[in-house]
Amino acid sequence: MYPISRSSARLNLRELTIEDVDAVLAIYGSPEATEHLSFEPRTREQVEQIVARSVAAATDLPRTEFAFAVVERKTDQLIGFARLALDPHQQRGATIGFALRPDVWGVGHGVETVRLLLSVGFGDLNLHRIWGASSSHNEASAKTMTSVGMVEEGTIREHVLKAGKWRDSVVHAILDREWMADLN
Repeated sequence: MYPISRSSARLNLRELTIEDVDAVLAIYGSPEATEHLSFEPRTREQVEQIVARSVAAATDLPRTEFAFAVVERKTDQLIGFARLALDPHQQRGATIGFALRPDVWGVGHGVETVRLLLSVGFGDLNLHRIWGASSSHNEASAKTMTSVGMVEEGTIREHVLKAGKWRDSVVHAILDREWMADLN
């Protein structure tokens, strides 16, 4: 399934391209943007590898990873990176993740991004369950996932090692029937 794109009132979700490296670096290279992510800020070379790997994975058969550019429609600028990955340990399940440039935080772009990811997962991929894990300190991410109908399921204790310290992750998930009920 390639290419995939989705649009909302303010955002476009589209396949990544090699030309997106600088814009992704503005997110993945930022200490502020990666504070609650599972990794330290990335170098340009690391971002080049991530984008190249994502572009190549887009045409894999079967496709198991869906990495997207989050683009602001008004400016046509890439403001985020979003990912949906099929979960090999769960039938018709996937995980999601997203990161936005700090200068666009607080205006609902996260909610729109997650809704777009869920529409791909449930609409295009016919998934049953989609889940995401966030830092227990990332209240904005938890609020975003809750506001789109995802349910907090629990905490994965000491799930991520970052900066030499173990960090818990909070899991939110939504089922296909819950997504459909929210659409009606």
